[in-house]
Amino acid sequence: MEGQKRRGGGEEDMSHVIHKVPAGDSPYGRAKHLQLVEKDPEMAIVWFWKAINAGDRVDSALKDMAVVMKQQDRAEEAVEAIKSFRHLCSKQAQKCGRIEEQIELLKQKLRMITLGEAFNGKTTKTARSHGKKFQISIQQETSRILSNLAWAYMQQNNYDAAEIVYRKAQTIEPDANKACNLGLCLIKKGRFDEARAVLEEVLHRTYPSSVDGKIISRAEELLREIELQPAVCPLEVGSSIKEEIMERLDLVMNEWAPFRSKRLPIFEEISP
Repeated sequence: MEGQKRRGGGEEDMSHVIHKVPAGDSPYGRAKHLQLVEKDPEMAIVWFWKAINAGDRVDSALKDMAVVMKQQDRAEEAVEAIKSFRHLCSKQAQKCGRIEEQIELLKQKLRMITLGEAFNGKTTKTARSHGKKFQISIQQETSRILSNLAWAYMQQNNYDAAEIVYRKAQTIEPDANKACNLGLCLIKKGRFDEARAVLEEVLHRTYPSSVDGKIISRAEELLREIELQPAVCPLEVGSSIKEEIMERLDLVMNEWAPFRSKRLPIFEEISP
């Protein structure tokens, strides 16, 4: 019996190593054990709350709780939790929380567009900038939201997701500013030849907005940055990971639309 107890205790101790669960009986450690070992997400959320209220690794507890909530289809509750308790986290964690919140809000906007709710079922809406009114199409709005989503991924150093979302946005409504951002993303991944090709398109006035002097200057600055980079092997993401990212993006665009939704023709073009 003693041998069995020792083996059982050893297995329990090893779970901390195998599942990267914090050792000890702290609220956060208990929450992680429930999440990863016992596979009880609802109780894990309860203990994450206890960890936050007790001040036990608040940064990690809030982030992990939000992940579990999203997995349980409680994304809105996760966003509210981040908003309410972000002030308890470190400055770096607060910044990350704001980016996560921004990403979630942008995804919600995409869902509204795919359901035909953003423009009240219309293909355009009236917008205002610098006191002037103008019409914006669904294509333009979708591309703008995707561009903002890609930039948020860039802030997280998630360059694989950012690249794919930028390319998606460019297929809908290409412009020079997004091309520059895509070029920067490719530079961050060490794919200098591809970045150079994208930025040279800006300099060659391929896009209507290429006439903007600021954008031209930025493209030239990024090209100079490429020339200063040492020759390195590019960080290429595997094809399976690319497919997974694209699949997730397509889910954002499509999975909330019922079979008989009021989807507009543009979304047949967005979907691959």
